[in-house]
Amino acid sequence: MALKVAVQMDPVEAIDIEGDSTFALMEAAQARGHELHYYLPRELSFREGKVLARARPVTVQRKKGAHATVGAAALQDLSNFDVVLMRQDPPFDMGYITATHILEHIHPKTLVVNDPFHVRNAPEKLFVAQFSAFMPPTLVSSDASEVRSFRAEHKDIILKPLYGNGGVGVFHIAPGDENFNALLEMFLENYREPLVAQAYLPEIRQGDKRIILVDGAPVGALNRVPQKGESRANLHVGARAETAALTPREEEICAALGPELKARGLIFTGIDVIGDYLTEINVTSPTGIQEIKRFGGTDIASLIWDAIEGKVGG
Repeated sequence: MALKVAVQMDPVEAIDIEGDSTFALMEAAQARGHELHYYLPRELSFREGKVLARARPVTVQRKKGAHATVGAAALQDLSNFDVVLMRQDPPFDMGYITATHILEHIHPKTLVVNDPFHVRNAPEKLFVAQFSAFMPPTLVSSDASEVRSFRAEHKDIILKPLYGNGGVGVFHIAPGDENFNALLEMFLENYREPLVAQAYLPEIRQGDKRIILVDGAPVGALNRVPQKGESRANLHVGARAETAALTPREEEICAALGPELKARGLIFTGIDVIGDYLTEINVTSPTGIQEIKRFGGTDIASLIWDAIEGKVGG
């Protein structure tokens, strides 16, 4: 059954076709005969009970510099689509939250992936706290005295913004680091939201593992090893990707999370594990599926479309 699919995303012309998970999802949809359209988040509107988007038909090909052929934009009623993929990158800000509120008006008649209600209620560094038994020691607070107390207890810590992404604003504060007070002041003066303090995990030197789950089931993993002198394991800041299998501990974590993710309509998620600890649950725009496939792993884009088609067909 051919589906009519709208992709809410960042400009298609600017994506990295070798690493972007959205591109892989679009390729897989097109290969199955689905009709693709795309629009930018700012082109989403709610008017007189209708959810509208100024969307363009698009076809894709794996050819650098000519990877997308985009047609003319037209205002379209998204209730006439079978599926909307919510795939713009964070930050998870009020614009992102507003988009989830608007898309709720058409879901689930039009299947929004991931479920906008649960995307809104599962911010990545807070949703993970519902599985605190698997987390490293963590503090979420705007109280400077609490942050200082946390550091006094754990000595070696990470500071990061609550709604940050891509490793931006992540600082490793080693014991004796004289930058701590200045960084704490910077966070508290420049962010309205609380910050996250977390015990530093030396296992990061062996990598930060991204595990992809589709409809609650783990389907592939990728280890991301930071560069020497770098505590961040994000690929775009130079981390090295390598193939990875799940450990018994990671299987235990997935078994605990999977049913909750499935129940919440979070079809495509990525969790991050350092050593034995769960650090984040990514539900907004997870990445990693192209790298996993490149290492000979599962074609996760196809598994995601299997899950979507099963829900639309059901």
